[in-house]
Amino acid sequence: MIAGAFLMMVSGGAIVGTKVLIDQATSNIAQDDLLGIAGMNDQGGNDLDGPINMLLLGVDLRKGWDKNDTRADTIIILHIPATHDQAYLISIPRDTEVTAPAFPKSGFQGGVGKITDMFHAGAQNGGEWSGGAQLVAQTIKNFSGITFNGAAIIDFSGFKGIIDALGSVRMCVDQEVESIHMLTRARDGYPVYISDKDRHSGEKLNPVVYKKGCREMKGWEALDYSRQRYGLDNGDYDRQKNQQQLVKAIAKKAVDSGAMTNPMKINELMKAAGEAFVLDTAGTPVADFVFTLRGVAANDMVMLRTNGGTFNGNNSGREALQPISLEMFEAVKNDRLAEFVMNNPTVMANNKS
Repeated sequence: MIAGAFLMMVSGGAIVGTKVLIDQATSNIAQDDLLGIAGMNDQGGNDLDGPINMLLLGVDLRKGWDKNDTRADTIIILHIPATHDQAYLISIPRDTEVTAPAFPKSGFQGGVGKITDMFHAGAQNGGEWSGGAQLVAQTIKNFSGITFNGAAIIDFSGFKGIIDALGSVRMCVDQEVESIHMLTRARDGYPVYISDKDRHSGEKLNPVVYKKGCREMKGWEALDYSRQRYGLDNGDYDRQKNQQQLVKAIAKKAVDSGAMTNPMKINELMKAAGEAFVLDTAGTPVADFVFTLRGVAANDMVMLRTNGGTFNGNNSGREALQPISLEMFEAVKNDRLAEFVMNNPTVMANNKS
């Protein structure tokens, strides 16, 4: 997810400096092959002159958990048309039923399951996060035909670090919801995981309730709010919408605050992500992405939704993509998404920003 925000916040002509300075500022970003055969390089090169597709994955690695025993809680396709003047965010529901190919790297034999579980399947037996991302990317390529110019994985702790480095982000709450993850200490408002509440015996802990309205949120608040799905009218779909809103909010805050006018600040933001951020630009220097996308501003990010924003179950109790959603992915593949959205305005997610 942070890759989408990063690429957008260094765009719009906001950054000052040369490619050398940008390379220096981004040199500490961990890079790995996250795409495998779903990358554009396997079709003769990564051409940034045409449309650009990025696969953005968010994982939730808690303290004490095995790093590779994780699933992709957030799956977003970032699409930039060949005009490089617009950006689209499309979330794939984590419970979408897919048919995944065999993946020898992890010993996975292939099969039918939820797309979130395919990340886990690819990460097993030494596949690691790169294997998980590759299997997800290959699975998406198989059912949609979409290939990718780049990809990124960020653990939610790294996401929080980025927001804290910015100070806060402006989020708009359209449905009041009580957190299922967090409490706060009554004496100082310090956030506490509900799962850790026993460690604070004797302390008065208050529920965290996100009330309707727009306001600045700290890192833990914005991240926690964007992770809520229970208690929302459309469950995971409303969570997808809020996660897209958060990506856009980070991009906007980075530009509006002037954070991206200094390569040293970019370095600070990337350092804040730490080891929780892994990027794959398929061999293209990060600076080339920056300058290619300089015409896209944060306000040019359009948030789209699948299945009309509601759960579409099948006989297996999993999610099934409706024909209009499959048509949307076809439009991404053929770089005709703007035309598709114009003809199908219901795919746009309604949210303030």
